Formats: sequence, C-alpha cells, structure tokens
Amino acid sequence: MIEFQNVSKHYGQQDVLIDVDLRILAGDRIGVVGPNGAGKTTIFALITGEAVTDKGEVLVQSGTRVGYLRQVLNNKELETPLAEYVADAVPELRATEDRLHQIEHELQDQPDRADRDKLLRELGRLQTRFEHEGGYTLRTRAESALGGLGFAADALEQPLNSFSGGWQMRAELARVLIADPDLLLLDEPSNYLDLPAVEWLQRYLRAFQGTLALISHDRYLLNTLTSDTLEINAGRCTRYPGAYDEYMAARVVRHEQLLAQKKNQDQKRKQVERFIERFRAKNTKASQVQSRIKMLEKMDTIELPDEIMTRGRIRLAHPPHCGTEVLRLEKAGATYDGSHWVLRNVDLFIQRGEKTALVGLNGLGKTTLLRMLAGALPLNEGRRVVGHRVVPGYQTQDFAETMQPGDTAFQVVRRAAPDVHEQQIRTLLGGFGFSGEAIEKTVSVLSGGEKIRLAFARLLVKPPNFLILDEPTTHLDVHAREALEDALLSYEGTLYFVSHDVEFVRRVATGIIAMEPPGIRRYPGGYDYYKEKALEDSDAPATTEQSNNVVAGPARKEQKRERVRIIQETGARKRKLEKVIRNAEERIARLEAEQRELVEDMEAGGRQLTFAEINQRLTYIPAQIDDATRAWESAAMELEELMAFRADALER
Repeated sequence: MIEFQNVSKHYGQQDVLIDVDLRILAGDRIGVVGPNGAGKTTIFALITGEAVTDKGEVLVQSGTRVGYLRQVLNNKELETPLAEYVADAVPELRATEDRLHQIEHELQDQPDRADRDKLLRELGRLQTRFEHEGGYTLRTRAESALGGLGFAADALEQPLNSFSGGWQMRAELARVLIADPDLLLLDEPSNYLDLPAVEWLQRYLRAFQGTLALISHDRYLLNTLTSDTLEINAGRCTRYPGAYDEYMAARVVRHEQLLAQKKNQDQKRKQVERFIERFRAKNTKASQVQSRIKMLEKMDTIELPDEIMTRGRIRLAHPPHCGTEVLRLEKAGATYDGSHWVLRNVDLFIQRGEKTALVGLNGLGKTTLLRMLAGALPLNEGRRVVGHRVVPGYQTQDFAETMQPGDTAFQVVRRAAPDVHEQQIRTLLGGFGFSGEAIEKTVSVLSGGEKIRLAFARLLVKPPNFLILDEPTTHLDVHAREALEDALLSYEGTLYFVSHDVEFVRRVATGIIAMEPPGIRRYPGGYDYYKEKALEDSDAPATTEQSNNVVAGPARKEQKRERVRIIQETGARKRKLEKVIRNAEERIARLEAEQRELVEDMEAGGRQLTFAEINQRLTYIPAQIDDATRAWESAAMELEELMAFRADALER
C-alpha cells in the first residue's frame, strides 16, 4: 500500500530521515513512536504529499483513500453547523449526492422519453453506489461519533467556530473516522479527549477494518490498537513486531545483543590491528598482513541504535508532616454566573496519603473541583476546611503559560521562592535534570517534558504535602509520563489529579471520584475497580453511548445481573492468565540472564564452570526459553481474546 524507498528529509541542518526504507501493507496497524521532533509527523506528511522528499521516493498505491487527523486545524473559523461539517466527510459522496439532486430536477423538466429513461438509469446507478458507500447513513454515523466523543445532542446544529479549539479537534476526529478511509493516519488523537472519549475512540478503532498508523503518547491506545511499532529516532526508522510494551522489551534485547556483538567485533578488530602493527615491517609476514588488512576492510561496522530519550527523573521532596484530615468540603457549591451551578452540595473528606483521580466527561466540573480544593475558586455556598499544617500545591493545565518565555530555569524557580538560598535552588533543579549549563536554558527552548519538570521544581521549591494536578500529562511524551508516574507513586503526601491518560490513571490512582453534577461519587479502588463498579451500579453515570441505549424496568435489572456475571467469570480467568504471563516473563528473563552469564564465563576461560558444563547448559537453555515463550504467547493470546469478548459482551 505504502512504500518508502531510500527516503531522506532535512529541515535546515537537521537530518530528520536518513535513507529510510519502509513498507506498510494493507491491514497493518502501526504505532509510530519516538522523541518529540524526531520526524513522526514528517512520515505522515510525506505519505499525504504535504511534504516532499529530499532524496528517494514515497509510493502510495493508486486509489488509496487516506484519512489524516493533524495536530493543527486549518478551518477554525468555519460557520458550518457541527453535524453538517462532520457528515461532509467524503467529497466523492458529496459529488454523487449533488448529481442525484440535479437528476431529480432534470427529470421534472424532461419531456423526452428517451432522455428520461437515460436519466433514470443514471439515477439508479448513482443511488446504488451512494447506498453502497454509506451515503444514506453518513449523517447518523456523524451524530453517533460526535456523541461518543462527548458532544451533547443540542450542540449538533451550532456552528463549528462557536466551539473551542479542543472541541473543534474532536469534531475533526469524528469527521476523519466516519469517512472510513483505506488508510487512517492519526496524529495524537487523544490530546484533547477526556477518559470516556478515549475509551470510545479505542473501541471504535478496534473495529476499524482498514490500515491504521497511529502517532500517540498514550500507551493504552498503542498497546490495545497496534500490532507493530515504528520507531523514528536520529534519522533512522526501525520497525518492531508487537505493540508498545513488546517494542520496549524487544528494543532492550536488541540493544544488548548489538552491544555484545560490537564488543566481540571490537576485540577481534584490535587483535587484527595488533597483528598488522606487529608484523607490518617483516617481509616474511607480508602476505598475512595484507590478508588481515583486507579482513579489516570487509568487516562490517556494527552501529548501536541511538538511545531513545530516557525517563529522566522527577524527584519529589519529602513533604512536611500534616494531620490525618487533609481537607474537608461541606455542602460546597460553585457557580461562575450566579445561576448555573457547576457543582453543588459536595461533601468530601480527604485523608492523608490518598491518591485520587477525578474522571468524567469534559465540562462536568473536574477542574472546578480541583480549584475548590486548592482554594483558587471561592465557594458560593458551603465550607472548605483545611487540615492541620496542610500545604497545598496546585498546578493548573496552563502551567507553561505562567512561565515567562525569556526566563531561565533558575529564574523561574527563583521567582517562586525569592527567600530560598541560591544553592538550594541549584540543587533542586539538578534533581529535575537541570544541571550545569542546562540551568541557563530559557523557557522558550524547553521541550514539553522539560517544562513540566521545571514546573514541578517551581512547585516543590517549598514542598507541599497536598498535590493538586490538572492534566499534568498533556503534551508529555511517553518517557516523561513514565517519569512522572514513578515520582507520584513514591510521593508520600496526598494527591488529587485529573488526566486523560488511561494508563497513567490506572497506575497512579488508588481511588476515583466520578463527576455526577451537581455532585460527585467516590469509588475506593483504582480505575479498573471503578469501571467494574460503575457497570454494576444502576446509579452510575452513563456515557453518551450508554445513554442512547437505555433499558428500563426488569430488563435493565437482568442486563445488570448479566454484566456482573460476565465480570466475575472473566475476572477469575483474567487473573490466572496474567499470573501465567508474569511467571513466563520472569522465567524468560532468568534464562536469558543465565545464558549471558554462561557466555561471559566461556569468554573468560571457564572460571566458574568447565567448558563441557557450559556447553551442556547452553544447549538446553534455548529450548527452555522457547517453551516459556510459547506459554507466554498462548496465555497472552487467550487473554487478548478474553478481554475482547468481555468488552464486546459488556457493550451489548
């Protein structure tokens, strides 16, 4: 379907792609990963023809219909009604529909029988094609996609330019999806989505039958939707089998293998060079020296892959001690205009050590509740009681905009704590990756990950014991998100946060608050527990998709019982399979470690075991690794099928 032949692309002095060969076949589902600025979007632009190569060719199969979601919109000022804009997703269908209307008018004014018959035959052909290509259901599919992405029914006739940039991106995503292209290119589709919308998108794309290429920092989407991973890094393009987690494991193995091969090759090269140097001047060794020189010339150079940006480290300072009760809201309410309540009658008791995520559709009050907790939004009713020695630290979504572009990293933190000693600030910044000359970097040149590390340094220069974070993962790459995860998992204070990253919420949160304006509902377990309990509970908030398929009375109760039964039955099997997978992974890791140790022992001359013992063990280890790998593959495949069955069953 798509083929890159020796493609190179440069922007100024930067080599974005160097001699790239790549083939994408029909039906492939590819996750595209790599550091920010490495060239992921360039790959898409070359496929669509929006960019041209500096060398090589990009071949796209003739007739391929491409759907492309960009990160930046070009039509923000359109006054077209929302549903109409999304439904107008396929230009070919629009042309067919226009011709159908034209024929209908011509038939009314056409007295000649032969001409009428000709028009009727054309009308029949066009109607058949229009129906086959989904023209008659396009509006319905547009409304369904908009609902799944969080748009209210009464918003469908509003003009596109009446929505914010984030909601316009959702509309563009819906438009691209319902066009049902042969090749779907999605560039960070989850950036402006809340958790329910991300999960709707995951279900939609899982059912997509075409070819998918996905640029994303969302591990949930990468792991559940892709079967191959394309790494773009340092101008190189490397394809790995498997989704994101499998790619990360395979990359480590590949790097270790290449490292061992390069080590052996370097030793061999040194031996040959020493021979040449030692006997170059001896005529009796001339032929052997020339042979060694030719050997060196023919020896392939093993190049190690450049390191992908590592997680780095975000170190959260030990928080000051506070009382057991961190904060309490009593019958609290907030309104921005005095008449429409965003939240009302909120009773919330927060204890020390809680790590709670706020979930729900955009516009239901998540940010408002965080602002109420932080004291940034005065209550219109009720009370906010702060516990003994509680020090809140609140980071908003627009944290980057609150830093002056021309300020250095040091100046940003100094502004937040002018009374703190300079050496303390330098030590703190060093812990967040700003050491040496990096402390003089200005905000304007920092990456997204560097900005959030700097924002945390600013927040923690006076350590809080109650962290309140609003979308801290937005615009972070995968490695920066994992670094933040690690920091928050080890944080000893209290944490309340909002994030649209499913994996981030799943790993960090030990409790969930679901937004049910004009109030809230608490779930004491993590995200998976919340999802299961929300299905069991008849009072749980319905997503847009669920609300379109309400079952009443006894039938609804029976549906609930059936869902609970499915969750219980599949849950037990899921845990067993996960245990098999973990055991297999641990066994493979142990065997591979033993294999490496034996090879090193053999290269060192058999210091611990005899050569016979090493050879005997090395003969058996590959077979044992194969057995463990087969067990892992079997369990992983069964688990994937089980979870797909469970998701499909719960959606019915």
